[in-house]
Amino acid sequence: MKENEILQRLRDKLGIDRLNNMQQEVGNRSREGGDMVLLSPTGTGKTIAYLLPVLQAIKGDNGTVQCAIIAPSRELVQQIDGVARALTGGELKITCCYGGHNVIDEKNSLAATPAIVISTPGRLLDHINRGHIDVSMVRLLVLDEFDKSLELGFHDEMSKILKQMPRITRRLLTSATTISEMPGFLRLNRPVELNFLNVEKRLDRRLKVWQVQSPEKDKLETLLQLLGNIVDGRTMVFVNYRESVERVCDFLSRRNVPVGTYHGGLEQIDRERAIALFNNGTLKILVTTDLAARGLDITDVKNIIHYHLPSSAENYTHRNGRTARVDASGEVYVITSPGEQLPDFITTDEEKYLAPSTPGRGVLIPDMASIYFNAGKKEKISRGDIVGFLLKNSDLTAEEIGSIDLHDHYAIAAVTASKAQAVLQQIAPLKIKNKRLKITMLK
Repeated sequence: MKENEILQRLRDKLGIDRLNNMQQEVGNRSREGGDMVLLSPTGTGKTIAYLLPVLQAIKGDNGTVQCAIIAPSRELVQQIDGVARALTGGELKITCCYGGHNVIDEKNSLAATPAIVISTPGRLLDHINRGHIDVSMVRLLVLDEFDKSLELGFHDEMSKILKQMPRITRRLLTSATTISEMPGFLRLNRPVELNFLNVEKRLDRRLKVWQVQSPEKDKLETLLQLLGNIVDGRTMVFVNYRESVERVCDFLSRRNVPVGTYHGGLEQIDRERAIALFNNGTLKILVTTDLAARGLDITDVKNIIHYHLPSSAENYTHRNGRTARVDASGEVYVITSPGEQLPDFITTDEEKYLAPSTPGRGVLIPDMASIYFNAGKKEKISRGDIVGFLLKNSDLTAEEIGSIDLHDHYAIAAVTASKAQAVLQQIAPLKIKNKRLKITMLK
């Protein structure tokens, strides 16, 4: 693919007018060829950095898998897939594979060989073993967030996958942390290392860190007060355990605070919906474990709340990396109970934050609501179809329609909250593209 076409789509589809220094350096060094290890913190644009040279190296669909991109989580795979499709504009066939996705849909998609496959390690190995995909002609290999893959125990799967790829000529590895020793199965050939981890220092300067002291060991009331008095912005609340996510969300829900739940124990569709509603403004608060600290396409997060102290400096950095992305600023709140000491890796601003005794409303009131359609890409429903349907059959204006999340078998449309119920009544009985769909409100 041509560089100027890719950059034009970067502007038109993703709204990015210029590459940052890291992305430019990756592009410049990629012209030299050879293996590369990119070290850069979460939120600095690594996906775009490696996709630009990868897409330029692919000449078009030729009936073989030319590039394999392997990532540790289904959410990161989906994110990479979305960016890749935006940058290719449909010129290349791309197949996305991950656990929790319909295997039959993936098998059918692989029947026409994609130029690029994007997958988690386990699912890709499963398709290889079943004979659904031939990766023997792969020449470009990307291992995104390779440190996380090792941390999650994907060593054996990746080793077996790479044995099926004897023709690899170039390897691109990305990581948000340094890796002390590279596994031998990678067969790296004098890789160029680009280290941008000092970006963390610039990130720290864009963050204001507050210590919020809870008068009781149980921090729930303090959290409620804090949420009520944060002025604005999407807010992520980090806890250390799945059970704590449920407990905090149950407490806030019983006090009529709209809140999203995200952790590894949820079904894939519930995790997808939680992120969609958080991104589109239906929910301004997401309570989560460290699972959401990396590998998710979450935009415009303003506030990070550490309800539980992070277990390590690395986790603290990744949590905070969800805000102050690119050139934005962010606020970080660390809640401590009586006698609880901040670890050495947390440095707060001199002035301690004191939550007012009477909660306000702050980030508690959502701007948008989400309407669910039980059909998606596989039923030939597009974002344009949904936008046109809403404009034609409701009182909404174009400005009152937010993001449209389109999945294989369902779609979620964000609309102005004040009109949502009326819109639902107007469109629920109607057909879209001559199809009778189940149209409901998501909460």
